[in-house]
Amino acid sequence: MLRRVLIGALLASIAVAFSPSARAAAQVLMPNVSYSRTVQFTAHGPVVLNVITAPRPGGLYQLKPLLSNGTIVGTERVTSMQQSASASATVAGVNGDLFNFKDGHPSGMLMRDRILESPPYRFRSSVGITSDGRLNVQRVAFFGYWQGLSQRRPLTGFNQPPRADGTSLFTPAYGATTPRIPGVAEAVLNPFPPAVTGQELNGSVTFTPSGGGTPIPRNGAVLYARGSQVAKLTQEAPVGTEVFTRLILSPDWAASGVTDALGGGPVIVRNGRAVWTAGEDFLPSQLGPRNPRTAVGQKRDGKIILLAVDGRRRGFSVGMTNWELAQAMVRLGAVTASGLDAGGSTTMAFDGKLLNRPSDPGGERPVAESLAVLYTGVYAPPPLLDVVSPNGDGIDEKQQVSYKLVSRASVTASLIGPGGATAFTETTTRPPGVYTFTWPSAAKRRQAEPLGRWRWVVSAEDVQGRSSSVERAFWLNDTLGFMQVAPRAVRLKPKTRTAVVARFKLAYAARVTPSIWTTSGILVRKLPARNLAAGTRAVAWNGRFSNGRLVYRGTYVFKVFAQNSYGPVDLDQRFAIRR
Repeated sequence: MLRRVLIGALLASIAVAFSPSARAAAQVLMPNVSYSRTVQFTAHGPVVLNVITAPRPGGLYQLKPLLSNGTIVGTERVTSMQQSASASATVAGVNGDLFNFKDGHPSGMLMRDRILESPPYRFRSSVGITSDGRLNVQRVAFFGYWQGLSQRRPLTGFNQPPRADGTSLFTPAYGATTPRIPGVAEAVLNPFPPAVTGQELNGSVTFTPSGGGTPIPRNGAVLYARGSQVAKLTQEAPVGTEVFTRLILSPDWAASGVTDALGGGPVIVRNGRAVWTAGEDFLPSQLGPRNPRTAVGQKRDGKIILLAVDGRRRGFSVGMTNWELAQAMVRLGAVTASGLDAGGSTTMAFDGKLLNRPSDPGGERPVAESLAVLYTGVYAPPPLLDVVSPNGDGIDEKQQVSYKLVSRASVTASLIGPGGATAFTETTTRPPGVYTFTWPSAAKRRQAEPLGRWRWVVSAEDVQGRSSSVERAFWLNDTLGFMQVAPRAVRLKPKTRTAVVARFKLAYAARVTPSIWTTSGILVRKLPARNLAAGTRAVAWNGRFSNGRLVYRGTYVFKVFAQNSYGPVDLDQRFAIRR
């Protein structure tokens, strides 16, 4: 029975709240980075689009891939990757490339700070980010060679096992050891430079094991041969030999300024137009069905768009086809865009917390990598409370504000009220860390502070001379307090006229709107708003829907919302309905 009222109330609230396309107000995640959720109603069902918009990469903002567990092998949740990176940046992002479910290996390219960690898949697009903040989406091929005591020999793999007759190069990015495959030959190169493409890389052979499972030196690499290439590696790279290698991308992304990249595809927006078919190596079953989808794009002004479309949830979001994803990115203003891994991998998160609803039954799926916006300026999370109400009723009496630094910086932090009133200010130099303040302090009386909108303003200049600032707002309003709902449990009968009464005190006149909600946040009944004078007041509910029918048994929330010149404030209390 309760399920029916929840479903009915949910459908009613959706019908009232949303037009054929409804957009929630943008939420500021961090300075100049915003998040919004849009619901589109289609003939196939609702579609939920989660969108992050960020500045063009550069300065305090970077667009970079994060690698799960710091290695090619293995998977990790996007939220966990963000938490690991939080000491060096404030992070928002989405999942990255498709990957091998067996070992977590990305299906395509991964390059970070010009160092190649996984080769591109030439039949799918890769997504590159240049040093000047441009997004480059195109197909890239990988070639390579090694040379010991004889001629150049091809590298047929990089940080992945070679085919039956081939040679691969493994770097520390792969993991702790090389894969175990019977019959392989290896040559440990130590030291060995970072795997930058387009340059000659050389190292001396220090050890020639076989069979795989060889530890990869932290500052070295391992050549790894199978089949017919075993004899060549054994003969041409004995201990003491200096081996030369070169890793080549075509086109030469290093020459075009690409510093970071990850696999993706297909390309879905080119020159501002949606791409119907890119001719890339994807099955119709990957592109055609309505599924959760992830994409990255760039606007003409350089701003970055990250999109996560929820799906596989009937009644909430059915997802999109790849063509619909392309059209959505065009509507968002993208002039270039690429798809990323989709389905259960689709994830969007900020500061280690989910923003979307992943479709897997177990929730967020561990993935190979994440594409992240990294912000290195001063960050202040939203205040603990939207409204501080220090009126003595023990509810929302004190505010907690904070800021985070990821590098040493000179900081000025101020708490500023209406008319420029300053309750707190501090100018100092701080090392990296999170700094938290509670207000009003026990030693300071609230009566000295004006009611209304307050701002937590923090500015910083780091050791590199880069300036940043952040502002968060909240309300100081003690208009509403001392709320009591009675009875806390009521048995409804057909002739019930007054089921529940909420009594409260108003310190100042306000417009009061009572409402009844389920504990899961679904609106059951909105009661008429009333202008009430200061004093002890009461509002009643008859235990019925707006159509006059009695509600079903369960636990509900009586919420009282008050609004006046000092801002908004609300209180709520639970009660039980019995039948």
